[in-house]
Amino acid sequence: MIKVTFCAHDYPNFVGGPYAWLPRLLPSLRERGIESRVLFSIRGNEEECQGVQRVKQEGFNHSVYQIPYHTDQHINWILQQLKKDPPDIFVPHLVVPAFYASRWVKKAGIPTIGVMHSDDPFYHGLVDEFVFGQPDYQLSGLVCVSRFIEQTFLNKITSTQIRCIPCGVPIPRTLTKKPSEKLKILYVGRLVEEQKQISLLTKAFCRAVKEVPNTEAIIYGSGSKQGAVEKILAQHAQDIPVKLGGRLNSDQVQKHLLGSHVIVLLSDYEGLPIALMEAMACGVVPVCLRIRSGIPELVEDSVTGLLVDDRGDSFVAAIRRLQEETGLWEKLSQGARAKIEADYSDTVAADQWADFIRELHQTAGRKQSIQRPLLFSLPPVHPALAVEDKRRPPLVKRIRYKLRSLVKSKP
Repeated sequence: MIKVTFCAHDYPNFVGGPYAWLPRLLPSLRERGIESRVLFSIRGNEEECQGVQRVKQEGFNHSVYQIPYHTDQHINWILQQLKKDPPDIFVPHLVVPAFYASRWVKKAGIPTIGVMHSDDPFYHGLVDEFVFGQPDYQLSGLVCVSRFIEQTFLNKITSTQIRCIPCGVPIPRTLTKKPSEKLKILYVGRLVEEQKQISLLTKAFCRAVKEVPNTEAIIYGSGSKQGAVEKILAQHAQDIPVKLGGRLNSDQVQKHLLGSHVIVLLSDYEGLPIALMEAMACGVVPVCLRIRSGIPELVEDSVTGLLVDDRGDSFVAAIRRLQEETGLWEKLSQGARAKIEADYSDTVAADQWADFIRELHQTAGRKQSIQRPLLFSLPPVHPALAVEDKRRPPLVKRIRYKLRSLVKSKP
């Protein structure tokens, strides 16, 4: 039995594709002879963290740690956990301190695997540091969820082995039904402006439902811009069926997808969006903005969905086509389902993950005890990672600050 330890963030009421993906992958790996453990770094109440609870319910070994302020404290906890129960493979996932900890894990003969979920500055920062950065910090392997992301790095010199493995999704037995009275449109995801452009999407929904008869739309999700969405709906959707549906737990998503007809993503960039793949597996037709990453691998225009050139006229025209062109929705629904069944099922993805894990395990050197340094001398903070890489001030500065505090406190 090969042992793999994953790291993951979790927060109360948090939603997002990469966080829904991991608890799904673990049982599939177990079926293939790979046992997993998860080190969760959380903020808030553990009982309200969906990922922690799902892993717990599935019976997987896990540990939970309230995220400390400083990176070195976080690295130290991760290495303590790994030293107590050393894995055969270590996957830092999205936790920046875990990527830094990988240096000492790899030094102990344990291969390390990073995951590239999206085409955005944060992920490119991870690759800069841990695929093309200092040799000591370079990962053993990197999984890219899309071919576009994989091709971005394949021609560059690195010791890291790079593979394209999409995040697979389950294939339901049933399909969504053909539209009868109304065409039901939905969005599922984070309510944020960065990447998702949720305000523009909300306005696009309002316009499409106003202009295309017999349509309705629901926005599912949560995030920092929920208030902005509510304000737009109050202004533009008083007399039309466009509403905010709230946050969905990952086990509720498929139920709502099977009651809809069209899923919309009008993002600036994506990796390989899990909600979109889940919808296509249900036969829900995607309508997406034409962007360079992720979407073109799933949505072939007029074959598995519709691609649009803007969030205005082109988007409204696509919704109108689905409502008015006889047979178009049925054709695209069948194409979407077939695409996911062939290339993006959870079974296909789990097989590829298991093969990569075994390959790295078989070529690894002799496993040794993980050694924790007394002090962490880390590379400079990468600007794209700064939001999750909080360094402790240098010792000299801390001493000076303490001395000033003592002087000020004297009467």
